[in-house]
Amino acid sequence: MELNSENPLILQKTRELCQAILDQPDFQNIRRQVDLFLADEKIRVQYQELSDRGALLQHKQQTGTPLDMTEISDFEQRREVFLSSPVAQGFLEAQQAMHTVQESISQYLAKTFELGRMPEKADLDSCGHACSCGH
Repeated sequence: MELNSENPLILQKTRELCQAILDQPDFQNIRRQVDLFLADEKIRVQYQELSDRGALLQHKQQTGTPLDMTEISDFEQRREVFLSSPVAQGFLEAQQAMHTVQESISQYLAKTFELGRMPEKADLDSCGHACSCGH
């Protein structure tokens, strides 16, 4: 058996999974929130600038470069303006929802490969064999 994306059975089941995601009641709302964001150039520019400034501040912090309070204040102000937009809020909520679905699917796949069988709820609640957290 081939364990790759060219395997017809795996491809069929992957397509079924994608369709199941599309059929979820919340999917249209998530898609609408993303589309509203993509259609709003002002919000997209704010998001890009905020991301760029955040990355620059993070890089400075990681390299030990002193952070300028003006830069931090400017970043915070831009973030507040961005987050005050309902379109931005909807986009961030949509991103989080998509990330949650992706993480859940990834966790199932990883556990399937790790265990060599379909994972059960208890398998997904644990951290793994090497963890000593008590799960």
